[in-house]
Amino acid sequence: MNQGKITRFFKLAGMTASVAGRYTGFRILSAFMSADRAGRRKRVTDALVGNRIARTLGDLKGPVMKVGQMVSISSDLLPAEIALPLAALRKDAPPVPYEVIEKQIQVEFGELPQRLFASFDKEPFAAASIGQVHRAVTDDGREVVVKVQYPGVDRSCDADIAHLKFALKAAGMFKKKRKTLEAFFAEMTARLHEELDYCLEADNIRLLGEFHQRHPFVRIPKVVGERSSKRVLTMSYEGGDTLARAGKYPREVRDLIGARLMQIVFSEIFSLGTMHSDPNPANFAFGSDGTITLYDFGSVKRFTPEEIAAARDIIVGGFNEDYEMVERGMTGIGARDPEEPPPETWIYKTWRDMLIPVFDANAPFDFGSSTLHRRMMKRLPEFVEHIRHFRLPGGLMLVQRTMVGLYGNLRSLDSRVLGRSVVEPCVEEYLA
Repeated sequence: MNQGKITRFFKLAGMTASVAGRYTGFRILSAFMSADRAGRRKRVTDALVGNRIARTLGDLKGPVMKVGQMVSISSDLLPAEIALPLAALRKDAPPVPYEVIEKQIQVEFGELPQRLFASFDKEPFAAASIGQVHRAVTDDGREVVVKVQYPGVDRSCDADIAHLKFALKAAGMFKKKRKTLEAFFAEMTARLHEELDYCLEADNIRLLGEFHQRHPFVRIPKVVGERSSKRVLTMSYEGGDTLARAGKYPREVRDLIGARLMQIVFSEIFSLGTMHSDPNPANFAFGSDGTITLYDFGSVKRFTPEEIAAARDIIVGGFNEDYEMVERGMTGIGARDPEEPPPETWIYKTWRDMLIPVFDANAPFDFGSSTLHRRMMKRLPEFVEHIRHFRLPGGLMLVQRTMVGLYGNLRSLDSRVLGRSVVEPCVEEYLA
């Protein structure tokens, strides 16, 4: 074990020990407290633990930071006091020194970047949890971006996840949701191994690039195969404005982009069965003409025909208030616990009535002023005793992230979208 691995191991082990120690102390002390006081103490402990986990994962980067980002989005898995600090991990990570990137490229190709490219920017264009991106120019004058994986992250993947899983187990997260968390970590482990394979990401880019030829407003980078490998991926530079800058476009352009972002998601699900599932705002660029550029194709969800059919039942059943169809769809995607009886119809109707304005057939939904997320969180306590009817399948984790991210991006754009007119054609095309 080299020095870097040793340091990483002890940081993760220290985090796990700290989490376990805090919760052991809390459980001992809570035996001598009133229920109210124990509840307040638990929230304080959760906040301390959340900050400790977020600080450690942010320092280490790599797969464990990526999983921390995913856990933070799954708010139903964690107390808010733990999920909130982890949400900070979704922001851009600090870059590593250029010398690290240079060495990684040399290991992959046997040459330094300055020998492989006409020019190569030492300052990173973007940095994330498992790699960072640099701009460059090829010998034939093409502007490209070079995505370089941090050294050793692929080898640390399973050990990193095991540490985080143990820390959350020590925090008591496995008591009532053991199956859900086990499914979550199994799914994330599988997906992370895919994200760490840049050859697979190159295949994803080609697949989605071919599919979106039917959508002239979507721009997908081209893979530069001769400068790509399992840990280095070179793509054409497409450019465009950030989400923040696009949020200042004229109203009609923001509304158009919002509808197109929604169309991208639902057309990929129902027409391709494969979905770009990393909605981080940094993975999009925009044009004032309404064009949208997609980046980062490491996280791509593939659906089975059964999952697509079940999703169709949920959507169409929701539109038509056919709750038997909704129940069939929920069962088909694995969101229903097969050991429990069907939930009462009012549960489906309550959630349907909250969500249906997003897909109204007559009035655009104003995402910029939406409080849907707050209203949904406020209603959650009503459904605690009915949660036994449901489960969150591991295979839907990326779908949840995509839908939450889509909602957040449309809010940032302050878009107004007639959702029914976007989603219905996608479902109809699938049925055809």
